[in-house]
Amino acid sequence: MEKLYDYSWDSVLEPLFKEKYWRDLQVFIENERRCFTVYPSEDLVFNAMKLTAFSDIKVVILGQDPYHNIGQAHGLSFSVPNGVKIPPSLKNIFTELASDVEGFKTPKSGDLTYWAQQGVLLLNTIFTVRAHEAGSHQKKGWEQFTDQLIRKIDADLEGVVFILWGSYAQKKRNLINTNKHLVIESAHPSPLSVYRGFWGSKPFSQANTYLVSRGKNPIDWKLV
Repeated sequence: MEKLYDYSWDSVLEPLFKEKYWRDLQVFIENERRCFTVYPSEDLVFNAMKLTAFSDIKVVILGQDPYHNIGQAHGLSFSVPNGVKIPPSLKNIFTELASDVEGFKTPKSGDLTYWAQQGVLLLNTIFTVRAHEAGSHQKKGWEQFTDQLIRKIDADLEGVVFILWGSYAQKKRNLINTNKHLVIESAHPSPLSVYRGFWGSKPFSQANTYLVSRGKNPIDWKLV
């Protein structure tokens, strides 16, 4: 069977898979999949860690839980597969990109795989969701898992940019050593909060300026 995540994550994930909360979480998800439709499909749950090797992480964009409508979730925060209608939050992200990054043109596809392949870890705090029920897999163990991942990235890597949009993501700030990494915070790009500080926040150019200052290649944010 094809491995669900890049081998570079083995030393990070294997100890976590032995913990009791993880076993309890898997029992919960198995029961959910038997009784309900759960997104994303099992082969895509760890897609973020399949497309972005641990040692290659340059930027972490933290989302909440996956999109909960058919065909949307594919294991990358804010991203949808090619051919799927672009959700409102992602539309707003593209609008900000167009004002922030010279030459960016809004793409027809909302698939952010190209970012992931360059070292942008598109990490959801919660990795699964019941169809049409946002937040339905909260407080089942995923949050503890994600916290452990963030702590590991913080401890083992240097000069990572953490982009935290909205109060939910910003709660993770205390897990990050800001002497080693850059944290960029603003309002969430959802239509409900985008006017509270997301517009004009320029997170993408800020991220690249920092990466270059640390001797790293910048991210090519263009998707066309």
